[in-house]
Amino acid sequence: MLQFITHTNEQYDYYTSARAALEGGCRWIQLRMKEADDDTILAVGHRLRTLCNHYGATLILDDKVELVDTIKADGVHLGKNDMPPAEARRLLGDKAIIGGTANTIDDIGHLVASGVNYIGLGPFRFTQTKKKLSPILGIEGYHHILQQCHERGYSLPIVAIGGIELDDIPVLMATGISGIALSGTILRAANPIEETQKIINCINKNSYE
Repeated sequence: MLQFITHTNEQYDYYTSARAALEGGCRWIQLRMKEADDDTILAVGHRLRTLCNHYGATLILDDKVELVDTIKADGVHLGKNDMPPAEARRLLGDKAIIGGTANTIDDIGHLVASGVNYIGLGPFRFTQTKKKLSPILGIEGYHHILQQCHERGYSLPIVAIGGIELDDIPVLMATGISGIALSGTILRAANPIEETQKIINCINKNSYE
């Protein structure tokens, strides 16, 4: 599974970046607009909801629990300093998809106990798309944490995130993760649509599920 996290550069805004990923076959978009006000997020979110409906894609908001129902998003992704997942679940109900960010096995344990649907584990390496970066995990960190998840019987989908490139995907998938989340790698490519297709093919080829 590929999760695309919206990002911007000189050529793409939040909407057009998501559209490129969708045209390339991605079916999971996380709308992440950390510096934007609610009105701006709502404007982009409504357009993205229509676009995701066209492609049959899941739309997740980053952090903004209070905007999920208005945009008719499928759920929310919560960072370590955002609203507690249990509170988001109370507000959004059982049908909402709730994801959480983890950096350690203890983080994962707390998220499992709080009833999230999936976990974003990272960062794999340094990335400029996120401020206040947690300690870098590297491939050994993923191996270690996924082994601990197996020993503890955790079975939630775990998605790797943080500075991931196409060539990293085979070794990351071999750790037992369920998917990859990225943004900058796609937008930096000469052809983001083709790059998305390559990434999805690589994930599928190396998936052991």
